[in-house]
Amino acid sequence: MNAEFIGALEQLEKEKGIDKELLIEAIETSLVSACKKNFGTSQNIRVSIDRENGDVAVYAKKEVVEKVDNEALQISIEEAKNLNGNYTIGDIVDIEVTPKNFGRIAAQTAKQVVVQRIREAEREIIYNQYITKEKDIVTGIIQRKERKNIMINLGKTEAILPPTEQIPGEEYNFNTRIKVYILEVRQTTKGPQIYVSRTHPELVKRLFEQEVPEVYEGIVEIKSISREAGFRTKIAVHSNDEEVDPVGACVGQNGQRVNVIVNELRGEKIDIIQWSEEPEKYIAAALSPSNVLKVFINEEDKSAKVVVPDYQLSLAIGKEGQNARLAAKLTGWKIDIKSESQAKKIGLIEEYENNEEN
Repeated sequence: MNAEFIGALEQLEKEKGIDKELLIEAIETSLVSACKKNFGTSQNIRVSIDRENGDVAVYAKKEVVEKVDNEALQISIEEAKNLNGNYTIGDIVDIEVTPKNFGRIAAQTAKQVVVQRIREAEREIIYNQYITKEKDIVTGIIQRKERKNIMINLGKTEAILPPTEQIPGEEYNFNTRIKVYILEVRQTTKGPQIYVSRTHPELVKRLFEQEVPEVYEGIVEIKSISREAGFRTKIAVHSNDEEVDPVGACVGQNGQRVNVIVNELRGEKIDIIQWSEEPEKYIAAALSPSNVLKVFINEEDKSAKVVVPDYQLSLAIGKEGQNARLAAKLTGWKIDIKSESQAKKIGLIEEYENNEEN
């Protein structure tokens, strides 16, 4: 090693932000192990690198004693005083014992340490970059499949899309661009591990923030989301500006804005409904696309009985109860749906009218 090596460390410090002094100290520590391994010394040694010219020297650390019992670790007071008259019993003397050909070993060790520290620094940079993006979305390229995991190239690192976070039936084709939601960033011995999702409801919210300026700016607020990934999502929106229609803003002209999101989610249906403080209105809107005739609410157990036209009962409930399930999750209310004829048969309407009169 030489002055050029020190210059290279200084350049690394500027480019990678790795402290030169910490790097030299790490090399010195590694050289102690390398020296003992290659030369089998039993001495207590110290390695020093000159900060100016890069010269490397190995020193044996010996304690000054009256009588020497171990030559590898001790030096007599007489020998010590021959080196420096100021030494006294108990002092530590450094005696240079740099082995021949140690320069080659030093260079190899230094290279390994530097490469390792650069790798660690780069991992730290990647971790710091993506930890700030946790709970946000990023765009990547599908790289490969490992077991059931989909590996997504994010540029300088890869993300893992586990099977539990994959949309049922979605195809993940090699080299396809895809948007994913960052669930978690973990720091491991092998570097940062980034776990992402395609099923998380927040993915839909972030996509609307990207496509709808009013949502990004906070003019239109997404109050609630319920989602069954790959099939249907319901979102409730509210405008903080009376002049802005929240549903219209999210749908866009001729459905342009929402269609971009539907395409990104490979055809997943999205119902955008107007949020309301009034439970009756909110629940009725949540059961879109069906029409609702009447909503009867019970504040005590936060439940609601909903009456729909006979011909729209199956639409309101949805395939395998999906529409009703998503509406309940969106609003936070238990919803029991009845057709108009069912409601009349059990006297539901009359019951609520009598309660209201009383």
